[in-house]
Amino acid sequence: MELDSCPHREGMGMADLSTKGRYAARIMVCLASRGTGVPAKKREIAEQEGISPDYAEQLLLKLRAHGLVRSVRGAHGGFVLDRPAHAITVKDVIEATEGAILLAPCLLAGCSRSSECVTQGVWRKAQAALDGVLASVTIGELAEEACARRSPGVPSYAI
Repeated sequence: MELDSCPHREGMGMADLSTKGRYAARIMVCLASRGTGVPAKKREIAEQEGISPDYAEQLLLKLRAHGLVRSVRGAHGGFVLDRPAHAITVKDVIEATEGAILLAPCLLAGCSRSSECVTQGVWRKAQAALDGVLASVTIGELAEEACARRSPGVPSYAI
């Protein structure tokens, strides 16, 4: 019996959010928490987030390629957000580093069982819910929450 007759795209599995997406989201929150236009060096980011500088750089380069961060040259350079934090969603970050996250590979076009599969509608609804959640949360909101957790009762105006 064939377990899965649908084509698979490389790197896609059942909701396989890897460290790339999770760490990239944390890096984006780190940058947003610094304030508008205040650059962070990859080593500072890596140290704050508990990852290697090389891995931080790989993620920052992916984020830069997708227009989410930009590099600032010079002695006081580093990386900054390329758009306002409230204009960047978690979905933007995940897609920049992971590609699309699919709950079921049969959601890709070309599934040989799509016309007879009664469960595909459930997977489509679940996918829409996941996409909706990831698109509804911004890096700015997460940065505000991070600042509030670090300093309860002290207002923060840096985003």
